[in-house]
Amino acid sequence: MAVPAEVLERIKKLRDEINYHNYRYYVLDSPVISDEEYDALMHELKELEEKYPETITPDSPTQRVGAPPSEKFRTVPHHVPMLSLDDAFTPEEIREFDSRVKKFLGIDHDIEYTVEPKMDGLAVELVYEKGIFVLGSTRGDGYNGEDVTNNLRTIPSIPLKLLSMEVPVPELLEVRGEVYMEKDAFEKLNREREKQGLPTFANPRNAAAGSLRQLDPKVTASRPLNIFCYGVGRVQGHSFKTQWEVLQTLKKWGLRVNPLAKKVTGIEKAIKYHEYLAQLRPELNYEIDGMVIKVNDLELQEKLGTKAKSPRWAIAYKFEAAQSVTRIIDIILSVGRTGAITPVAVMEPVKVGGVTIRRATLHNEDEIKKKDIRIGDWVIVRRAGDVIPEVVKPLKERRTGKEKPFVMPKYCPVCGSRLVKKPDEAIWRCPNPDCFPRLAKRIAHFVSKPAMDIEGLGPKVVEQLITAGIIRDIPDLYYIKKEDLLSLEGFAEKSADNLLKAIERSKKTTLPKFLFALGIRHVGEVTAQLLAKHFKRLDKVMNASLEELKAIKGIGPEVANSIYNWFQDEKNRQLIKRLLEAGVTIEPMDEDEEDKPLEGKSFVFTGSLKSMKRAEAKKLVISLGGRVQTTVGHNTDFVVVGENPGSKLEKAKALGVKTISEEEFLQMVGKK
Repeated sequence: MAVPAEVLERIKKLRDEINYHNYRYYVLDSPVISDEEYDALMHELKELEEKYPETITPDSPTQRVGAPPSEKFRTVPHHVPMLSLDDAFTPEEIREFDSRVKKFLGIDHDIEYTVEPKMDGLAVELVYEKGIFVLGSTRGDGYNGEDVTNNLRTIPSIPLKLLSMEVPVPELLEVRGEVYMEKDAFEKLNREREKQGLPTFANPRNAAAGSLRQLDPKVTASRPLNIFCYGVGRVQGHSFKTQWEVLQTLKKWGLRVNPLAKKVTGIEKAIKYHEYLAQLRPELNYEIDGMVIKVNDLELQEKLGTKAKSPRWAIAYKFEAAQSVTRIIDIILSVGRTGAITPVAVMEPVKVGGVTIRRATLHNEDEIKKKDIRIGDWVIVRRAGDVIPEVVKPLKERRTGKEKPFVMPKYCPVCGSRLVKKPDEAIWRCPNPDCFPRLAKRIAHFVSKPAMDIEGLGPKVVEQLITAGIIRDIPDLYYIKKEDLLSLEGFAEKSADNLLKAIERSKKTTLPKFLFALGIRHVGEVTAQLLAKHFKRLDKVMNASLEELKAIKGIGPEVANSIYNWFQDEKNRQLIKRLLEAGVTIEPMDEDEEDKPLEGKSFVFTGSLKSMKRAEAKKLVISLGGRVQTTVGHNTDFVVVGENPGSKLEKAKALGVKTISEEEFLQMVGKK
């Protein structure tokens, strides 16, 4: 029985609508319908295709996961080789690249380049015939790759059919792109694998590569993969003049292009943009390991040609390595402010992300057992968030048999107290509040800038004061005499006077800063603000019931228990009493709610601010009743745009979120 014409027309319309909404969601990041409306369209299409199976085509949005598992991947050739790029690590090497290009072309004027983030993912080629996705492969050796078409079909951001609204699609299009996994999706995937007792992935790149090379497409479909497209191979039925035109046209056809790609004139501007990307890198929700610089003019690219394995017209300007390999010499224990005992790997010095590191956190005993890390192991080490060194995993294949398993000591390495551990926690703790590292870190926290802000009283001075017996606890800070300081190495008349003045100034503080300074477990700056805003006065916080604390929005049961138990401890109440007796005064919170002009408003910051540091601006928003978000979403009220803004600005524009300048922000918060 023939399929009714009106059904065929409806199926075509549904597919076109869904493809358009995929484009709005994945490429423009600007959806125009709700998830429920999208699901309704997809549901209707599935029902029609189930009723009329002869209408199903490979490019239908319903066919993301439709292929049976493969026994192995077949090899497919790249008609235009996917060449690797030469690497550079310094501005001098990039200037040499620019000089070589100019010399080869016989020109002396500035060249126009495109600069694009270098994704740390898996390179692939997508082949479209008359706008329909027909073949997808890995880079392989650059000349031949593996056919992973069915797996690539499962990635929602890869269109199965190109759009032709603005630019007609060509007869043949070979697109080059990078498949990757976002950082938060990677962390979530690893947590799920841990729960299932499966080995975790070392980094997002490995996770993306492992996911794409699954023989069963359903496994790939369950993994949160994404793609950015950056170039083309063969193209029949369309021509380009520049790399920039390639990127803009790919986007019009419905393919995702990184919004951070930029066109610059002159190599110095390219070097400057590399510096900007290096600063932006920690904010991005995906891994980049550098920047790709390409001669923009495709005719000039053709003249420059290629060497044996790489093009002369492009270069990868790499960041310092985010991961390195080194050997663990020993595992020692570090005692934290709350008594938490953290195993630390002492390693052979290694450079990671431009910084030489000798120690890395191993988190806790359970983590060491789970990763099977041993003294003497060769390990992969990284800087988590590009800041804190940590061990990713041991290289077990390099073991010689001389490696020693780590055994958690039963006693504190500093004070000798027997370590304790709660049944529901993974962390061992030293119970002695006067243990030197605990005391030193507790006092250092109390005097830090976000807390009591005593300038000139850093961790080293705190340790000097404790060692000399001048202070034994926090309140002793307010009884330090000038002669005490002059007896310490490094202090003279002026520096002693300056520190005493800073201590005196700190006596007048605010309730949020004081609560944060106390070092209550789980009470950071935001929680301190919530407590202060809710209770207004210190005595009310101290005498709050557990039920009252749990009822505060933003404070969960674990945090509420921690706060309640801290204030129930008589030693802590005596600490506060001694501080008040020493002259510390706490300004009560204003009862008038009109002093919260940002109540209920959410802010995202992008770029650098001239008038204050980003951390100060965030605290200001919180103090005025607002919320600070790390990413732009539909529920964001304002995006504050500083100098050299990142991709958050583009996303704000796409979502229609209001953007304001630093000047407007300062007026809003009463600083102008």
